[in-house]
Amino acid sequence: MMRAQVTGLGSYAPERVLSNQDLEQMLDTNDEWIVSRTGIRERRLALPTESTSDMAVVASRRALADAGRVAEDIDFIILATNTSDTVFPSTAARVQAQLTDRPTPAVDVQAGCTGWIYGLTLAKATIESGLYQRVLVIASDKLSSIVDYEDRTTAVLFGDGAGAVVLEGRAEGALGILATYLNADGRGADLLIQPGGGSRWPASHETVDNRLHYLKMSGNDVFRFAVKAMPEAIEQGLARAGLTVGDMDVLIPHQANQRIIESSMRQFDLSECQVVNNIGRYGNTSVASIPLAWDEIRHQGHLSFGAVIVLAAFGSGLTWGSVVVRWGKTS
Repeated sequence: MMRAQVTGLGSYAPERVLSNQDLEQMLDTNDEWIVSRTGIRERRLALPTESTSDMAVVASRRALADAGRVAEDIDFIILATNTSDTVFPSTAARVQAQLTDRPTPAVDVQAGCTGWIYGLTLAKATIESGLYQRVLVIASDKLSSIVDYEDRTTAVLFGDGAGAVVLEGRAEGALGILATYLNADGRGADLLIQPGGGSRWPASHETVDNRLHYLKMSGNDVFRFAVKAMPEAIEQGLARAGLTVGDMDVLIPHQANQRIIESSMRQFDLSECQVVNNIGRYGNTSVASIPLAWDEIRHQGHLSFGAVIVLAAFGSGLTWGSVVVRWGKTS
């Protein structure tokens, strides 16, 4: 049986920085309020001319180079996003066209901030089934395009970024994706939503006047959901891998809120060195938060060969899930 192993990892964060001090000039807020409630000090914003697909292409090229591959080697492209360039066609198709002239299957996955976890799960299944040998899984979101900068409850949270991983089939061994866990509960769909622009509320003067094309969030409800969903995702993923929390070397949680990350640490009695936390510098980059953090700690030399890594996320839908990986980038 084949196992999906990581052969390349790449990420991209825009250069433009929006600090808490910048937000103080725009909103009725201040640095102390933001940091105490979220842990965020700054976030990166894409340029007005920079799209979700543009960021995805940069991260993808870096992942391909890290794997020693070119785009023509890829059999399938999966792109997780909540801010597609257009409603259709897929952003994945646009990325494919920028990466290679060779037609390649490409599809978007939309599962809130859990989208990249869903994408990794789909890639794992296609590789293990023998359908595809090499899959590029991308996460990219330009949340600044849908954030209401008149709403201090959401404007302080989100940033832009992208990440990508090359997965390749290898004869089953110790390394690679050991297990995944996915779940969703649509009863909470309206707790985190961009209402306007779809078939339920098509664009109109009314939807624009009511600011329905911006992200809306019931913060307290999402927080209560997250502190329950994250531990479940971690435990379920480990159980499916035949492991326990004691076997976990590194937790890379979705970077949504400092308090949610700390809740998971307390629940599992994890030390700070076991839990990756870069939310202070990037904010919540949605699907991109985990690959951004993963690539960052890899470059910092904080991952040892054979380490058990748990990637865990929650998001709109409501969705939640995890991926358990035994680290070791193979060539």
